[in-house]
Amino acid sequence: MMTLNAKITDFLAQKRIAVAGVSRHPKGEAANFIYNKLRESGYNVFPVNPNAETVEGDRCYPNLKAISPPVDGVVIATRPEVAEQLVRECAEIGVTRVWMHRSFGAGSVSAAAAKFCQDNKITVIPGGCPMMFCQPVDFGHKCMRWILKLTGGLPQ
Repeated sequence: MMTLNAKITDFLAQKRIAVAGVSRHPKGEAANFIYNKLRESGYNVFPVNPNAETVEGDRCYPNLKAISPPVDGVVIATRPEVAEQLVRECAEIGVTRVWMHRSFGAGSVSAAAAKFCQDNKITVIPGGCPMMFCQPVDFGHKCMRWILKLTGGLPQ
């Protein structure tokens, strides 16, 4: 079994990443922050929202299947019940890396979605935030990572 650090390193080594759950109204939305951070860090990032044509000035995709060629990884920043549908879509199109966003609170993590990933050879990071690891890490996310590590809140 891969360690958390190995999963994170592998996920962030990919260059084509979708962020599901971006909003047309980005103020304060975690998915939009993640999308912008990955884009600014040089990733080829694809926003996913079935109700938006554009997000952050970029073309938005209604689902993962609409992105061609498929992405290498997906950050899920949606409600947990949507995560279950998204990981099934990942399996259908051959995406083998999923990061379910969560900092404090429930976030996007679904136990059923995480189990589906494990059962279908999809590497899953069930919690945490890519912004706590994507370089350069801002001070706030360094603090968040430290607190979550200290309190046992980082995923396994």
